[in-house]
Amino acid sequence: MGRTVRVRLEDLPPLTEADREALRRLAELPDDEIDTSDIPEWTEEEFANAVWHTGHGKQQVTVRLDKDVLAFFKKGGRGYQTRINAALRAFMEAQRKTPAE
Repeated sequence: MGRTVRVRLEDLPPLTEADREALRRLAELPDDEIDTSDIPEWTEEEFANAVWHTGHGKQQVTVRLDKDVLAFFKKGGRGYQTRINAALRAFMEAQRKTPAE
């Protein structure tokens, strides 16, 4: 499972003048000069199946988990609650796609 890292804007260090200059140069770069070779093109099927998550808001809850399940998610370090949420969301989405019997 990939590692999800969330960072708040206010937690980032301020931009240096060199950072601002680099960003200005990037902003001025024409699109056809941007190297996108490390980003594969989406197929029509992938694009058709894409889902936009708008950030559904969070609600604090208390939930009881088996010790080994919690240990598995905590083993990945910070962000374990986000990973648990992602696993639950994947299950929820899979259930939505399963036809009712």
